[in-house]
Amino acid sequence: MTIHIKPSTLKLIDEALLIQEEDAKEAGTLGFMARAMVMATLPHKNPKKDRFTRKNGNYTLSISAMAEDVGLPYGTYPRLLLAWISTEAVRTKDPELVLGKSLSGFMSELGLMPTGGRWGSITRRKDQMNRLFSAAFSCRYSDEHRDSGVNMAIVEEFDLWWEPKNPDQGTLWDSTLTLNKRFFDEIVNRPIPIDIRALKALKGSVMALDIYTWATWRAFTAKGKKVMIPWPLLQAQFGADNADSKQGRHEFKRQFTKQLVKVKTVYPDLNVSEFDKGIVLLPSRPHVRHVKPVDKSVSVE
Repeated sequence: MTIHIKPSTLKLIDEALLIQEEDAKEAGTLGFMARAMVMATLPHKNPKKDRFTRKNGNYTLSISAMAEDVGLPYGTYPRLLLAWISTEAVRTKDPELVLGKSLSGFMSELGLMPTGGRWGSITRRKDQMNRLFSAAFSCRYSDEHRDSGVNMAIVEEFDLWWEPKNPDQGTLWDSTLTLNKRFFDEIVNRPIPIDIRALKALKGSVMALDIYTWATWRAFTAKGKKVMIPWPLLQAQFGADNADSKQGRHEFKRQFTKQLVKVKTVYPDLNVSEFDKGIVLLPSRPHVRHVKPVDKSVSVE
């Protein structure tokens, strides 16, 4: 009997084996994500509305479009951009980030090749950058004892000097971002370590990216406890179309299970199992080792 394995699956396995051979710090692929954007995430698809909400238990992330003609960020590109922004902020400890003079150079940092045209990656990424930089975020925690929250934008100011018709041509000025102080403080005070190679390996699925960063965060901050998470709570956090219908709930479970397999391929130490009512997350070895969870800064051993 011949077993046929999809080329994409073989590629994922190859990338996973490379990740296991060398630690992220040693490989130079140690990255970070802002905790607020890991606990709950951006839309998977274009919501076509000016407001979007995701919940993770008592935590709620709401995103509003400050420019009605721009819309809300969604999909893979803003997630990868947030990873780059967070990593650079932790590395430089500076809220002003220099993106570089070459558009293709920046895209290569995300593991994506630039393509032109109306539906090319350059046009889509510029659109998602504008959406992300023009959005307002509200992070709220609420339980029976307390309500707390913070309102912030990702970027306070941005100045992009790229020429999309010729992405390899550098400009005379650097493209820069100035991060909002609240967001900058959130990144540098409570960063979640990730392996950039894992993001590149999983970038074909938005849900896989979200599951990976979430699972990495849970393992990184876990205190050795078993956690049971019902499907309805996972669905509220990771989202799905037709969420209120039986078909929608079944489709979410199917998709989550499928993407979880991909995540466990690149993160084999993730100790998670499924059951009829949800998943069980057991104590797991952090995917990024040699980094300690701290309150005010990142301590790299």
